[in-house]
Order: sequence, then structure tokens, then C-alpha cells
Amino acid sequence: MLQKKYRFHSRGGIRYTYQKGKTLRTPSLSLVFAPNTHRHQRFAVVVSKKVLKLAVDRNRVRRRIFEAIRLELPNFKNHQDSIFVVFHPDIKDMPFTELQRLIHQLLLDSLKK
Repeated sequence: MLQKKYRFHSRGGIRYTYQKGKTLRTPSLSLVFAPNTHRHQRFAVVVSKKVLKLAVDRNRVRRRIFEAIRLELPNFKNHQDSIFVVFHPDIKDMPFTELQRLIHQLLLDSLKK
């Protein structure tokens, strides 16, 4: 699991990121990101009930994405808030290596913008 300091603690930061941030989109996942003033990055994962009905599935997807982020953290040292939004149910059955590659690519693209 991702350390607490790398996660959002309130809805205010999430709201700010949605309002002021930029969005990168792939067929099954999008990344909303905005610069922050903290000394570290913060991440959130949003999986809607419209995408996956069962809480078990939503939590599993959330855990897998947080694990992929945790593995990518040493490679990215920029100070930004990032929200991963899942909007396609196929991500539940996606192999972890493919999910990790997708998250890696989104984080790389966010550095370029």
C-alpha cells in the first residue's frame, strides 16, 4: 500500500486538482494532475459505482493501481497532485504488468505537460 503521506487527506485537495488540473486520457484510465506546494506527490484513485458495481471489485482495482504507483514512485520526484480515474470495467481483468506500463506512461506524459 502507498504510504499515507503520498495520499490525499481531504476533499479540498481533490477538488482543487479537478478544478485547476490538466487531464490525460487513455481508453480505460485518465489522469488529472496539478502542481502542489507540498514536498511530495499525492495520489488518489477514483473508481465509480457506474464502472464496477461491487465494492470488492472497486477496492481491488484501487489496490492494484496504488501498488503500481508505489512501484513507480522512485522514478518520479516532481511535486504534483495526481488523480487516476477509472472509467472502463476492463481494467479489473487487465494484467498487472500492462496496468503498470499504462500508469508509467501516464506519469511520464504528465511530466511533459
